[in-house]
Amino acid sequence: MSAGLSRRSVLQGAGGLVVSFALAPAALAQQAAPQPALPGSLEDAPFLDSWIRIDPKGAVTVFTGKAELGQGIATALQQIAAEELGLSFATPTIVTADTGRTPNEGYTAGSHSMQDSGTAIRNAAAQMREILLAEAARQMGIPADQLRLEAGTMVAPDGNRRSYGALAAGLSLHVQAQPESRLTDPAAFRVMGKPLPRIDIPAKVTGGEAYVQDLRLPGMLHGRIVRPPSTGARLTALDSSAVEALPGVVKVVRDGNFLAVVAEQEFQAVKAMRLLAAAAQWQEDARLPDQSRLPEALLALPAKDFPILERYGATPSTPGQTLEARYTRPYLLHGSIGPSCAVAQQDRDGLLTVWTHTQGVFPDRKAIAEMLNRPIEQLRCIHVPGSGCYGHNGADDAAADAALLAAALPGRPVRVQWMREQEHAWEPYGPAMVAEARATLDDTGRIADWDYGVWSNTHSMRPGPAGSLLAARHLAKPFPVPAPRPLPQPEGGGDRNAIPLYTLPSARVVHHFLPDMPLRISALRSLGAQMNVFAIESFMDELALAAGADPVEFRLKHLDDPRARDVIAAAAEAFGWSGGKPAAPGHGRGFAFARYKNLAAYCAVAVEVAVERETGQVRVPRIVAAVDTGQVVNPDGVRNQIEGAVLQSMSWTLYESVGFDRSRITSVDWSTYPILRFDAVPDSVEVRIVDRPGAPFLGCGETGQGPASAALANGIADATGRRLRDLPLTATKVKAAIGV
Repeated sequence: MSAGLSRRSVLQGAGGLVVSFALAPAALAQQAAPQPALPGSLEDAPFLDSWIRIDPKGAVTVFTGKAELGQGIATALQQIAAEELGLSFATPTIVTADTGRTPNEGYTAGSHSMQDSGTAIRNAAAQMREILLAEAARQMGIPADQLRLEAGTMVAPDGNRRSYGALAAGLSLHVQAQPESRLTDPAAFRVMGKPLPRIDIPAKVTGGEAYVQDLRLPGMLHGRIVRPPSTGARLTALDSSAVEALPGVVKVVRDGNFLAVVAEQEFQAVKAMRLLAAAAQWQEDARLPDQSRLPEALLALPAKDFPILERYGATPSTPGQTLEARYTRPYLLHGSIGPSCAVAQQDRDGLLTVWTHTQGVFPDRKAIAEMLNRPIEQLRCIHVPGSGCYGHNGADDAAADAALLAAALPGRPVRVQWMREQEHAWEPYGPAMVAEARATLDDTGRIADWDYGVWSNTHSMRPGPAGSLLAARHLAKPFPVPAPRPLPQPEGGGDRNAIPLYTLPSARVVHHFLPDMPLRISALRSLGAQMNVFAIESFMDELALAAGADPVEFRLKHLDDPRARDVIAAAAEAFGWSGGKPAAPGHGRGFAFARYKNLAAYCAVAVEVAVERETGQVRVPRIVAAVDTGQVVNPDGVRNQIEGAVLQSMSWTLYESVGFDRSRITSVDWSTYPILRFDAVPDSVEVRIVDRPGAPFLGCGETGQGPASAALANGIADATGRRLRDLPLTATKVKAAIGV
């Protein structure tokens, strides 16, 4: 049956405007004439009925393929739709990533939600508004420009009116979006640009069902997984009879090295998991690098070299000083406060539904379907926020675990909750990295030549392929780990933000891609940008010191981009940079800047740092950040994002490092993997927003991590007179550098 005809007949029969996901007819792809690109994700889901639903009573539903991860995207997208449809903020309902209802927007990653989904929803809503306006004008027999819009109703000068619901009842908007839209003038905004409260917060602060970890379904069983003690370990013997005899145990599931238990109650499952783990015998052969020499181990791996910038200018006639430096980053955890979780249920018709906090419901569905050898149509993945996210943590793996157990116990939902030690030992880590920089100053103190290289694994091993899932690798017939690939520029992966935004007459940047992965790795918030900006902006401070220049002025001297200059000036002014270094002993200040991916939001960060000489402890009394993220939808949401980025980056910079010996991960709890605590949060974090009314949305969720890390390192160097280049900059390292 034709999907288009079937949907049209359903819409007409229902007497309402149903707007849900629809695929473009194949004939569109066969058109000879090239078509202008559609805005944002409309390019991939081009029909208006992929994005909006209006029922005969006027209820409006907005659909997005992006997931609410705690970044406030559901609130911002609801604001956008309400603005362009002329509605109050509370009128539309937002539905986030669901393979049964929403467009396929891939992953919620790379700070793309506003740029892709926000742009699509804004244009779709504006075009729908104009279609409804034209229909109202036709019905009332007057020109459209004589109608005014009031809360979802078209009103004529004589008081005649048509509601959205009444207009939608006679229409089908299964029509293709157009490249241009009549967007609302920013000067007329009523909803966009306002710091409206986030819709996801109330349940989180009142003990409501905020997260997938809170989800409870009738008749739900509880599953726990027994993970191998190390990567590559093989299950050689198992006597599960004692576990199967425990009260409440429903089933022990074993398939190769995949081992799990399902019980009626959660603590019964935990107790059974512990006993099952004690009964299992494993053969281990893991060979991990020497952590004490991790940078050398990375540099010794075979590398594929990709030059990503080659610019050769004239050699200065009187070259000045040449500086060289190496910077390193360890493996990093996501450190999700709530370990990964998922719920799955297979119904009597064979449909398997998975509730998951994955960042990509459609790719995860594809991977799970491949793992189970099922048609993809028999699987539905519904996003539910998780207690901890921002990157490829254990969410996809927990979803696969739950799917396997639900398939083994059809008819009843199964909840799989990882344990803390499982999350820390088995989630995909942010890759360890090494960067080397070399630059020459000319006799005027400008950078004449720049040479930079970064060594890194891939930064994405997300599903798609079944082999991206832990459970699929552990089955008796295991799925192979997909071949790692570098992510292409201009966004990049390990080389994200490796190309400086500065104006450099002669520059070379090389991405030394490392296909071998000693530890399991994937996407961590900002990917390689945090490390590359840390290295580049630390090196910029070292060059400024060598040139005898103020760090802010030195940056401005090498920048032509006016928006970059504006955001640096905004941060410096708000911080009071021109007032000079803090007078208190042991205090210093640091500054750093980047434009995320060189194509998203701009961010500059200034910090005050206080170093306790006797202990090496670093305290941060004050941070000021400035951000330019284009048109701002919710300024409070933007501030939340930058504040969160700064605090997360502080934690990475000062504390975090995955620990391991030659066979096993050892940082399996919060004592062995310390993170930023409440008592170390800065006294003040101020965010200045450089608004750009009418400008395109620029993603800002990951723009602050790199500048915050570098500003902190620069502040420590200013406070101590010693430069630290190897993350994390722990109290032990700081004390050793000071020489106390």
